[in-house]
Amino acid sequence: MHAITISEPGGPEALAWEEVPDPVPGDGEVLVEVAAAAVNRADIMQRQGYYDPPPGASRYPGLECSGRIAALGPGVSGWAVGDEVCALLAGGGYAEKVAVPAGQLLPVPRGLDLKQAAALPEVVCTVWSNVFMVAHLRPGETLLVHGGSSGIGTMAIQLAKAVGAKVAVTAGTKEKLDRCAELGADILINYREQDFVEEIARATDGAGADVILDNMGAKYLDRNVRALAVNGRLAIIGMQGGTKGELNIGALLAKRGAVSATSLRARPLDEKAAIVAAVREHVWPLIADGHVRPIIDREMPMSDAAAAHRVVEESTHIGKVLLVVP
Repeated sequence: MHAITISEPGGPEALAWEEVPDPVPGDGEVLVEVAAAAVNRADIMQRQGYYDPPPGASRYPGLECSGRIAALGPGVSGWAVGDEVCALLAGGGYAEKVAVPAGQLLPVPRGLDLKQAAALPEVVCTVWSNVFMVAHLRPGETLLVHGGSSGIGTMAIQLAKAVGAKVAVTAGTKEKLDRCAELGADILINYREQDFVEEIARATDGAGADVILDNMGAKYLDRNVRALAVNGRLAIIGMQGGTKGELNIGALLAKRGAVSATSLRARPLDEKAAIVAAVREHVWPLIADGHVRPIIDREMPMSDAAAAHRVVEESTHIGKVLLVVP
């Protein structure tokens, strides 16, 4: 088969479409013939040498894909060769085939085609696990999403609105904010021109955000705490703004707030399977009913993954960029 390899850490030119050995499904795994994969910030970090796959995972990038089951490994039940699926991966999605633990498979939701489904697993599992399973967003509460026009952001808006929450977003252009509004965002904040702490306070009559989904990390830590409501929950899922920040414990205590930080890729298989099962139970019906959908900016050939990485790094896209197997 062919896969995208990384010869050495570097820019997009480090990605190459090369012939490599086929993966073999182990106990509890299935072999998926990949139709499409989606580009995530974690793939860029891996290419740059900052985010290695966990032990035992494929060395090829790609944290989500869609395709058809080509073979079943020992001990797999409930799936059959030919089933159309999408999958949460620890790596290996940028390839023609990938071995996947059966607990990380999802059926292609009704109403979506096979390629579109590749845009779902990583973002839906990330949003559901952080916003709902950890931060427990409830109807009537306010969610602040940083990077509202990203794949994560566009999914977070839709899921929060589906459960009856109010949604605030930050983004860097009017076009991106307009798209967030189309998806249901109530409070639109241009982070280049506005202070999100002030805007959240103004929009909530000084109450603040009950839950904040943050992809920036250190850069926003202090302001996120100030933007929290009393009993607010800050969920950190990224480090685009750095890894080391100063946490004002006094301010957090005054808010009776909570800070959580999670990653998905290196979690134990049983934890990933539990998240995937929760997503299938709670989110898949929303997709089937048309209340939630993946936002896809464009499709590009998987062999041209370097160009796709450039698009994501330039941050001109809205939603997800897909890599399609020829």
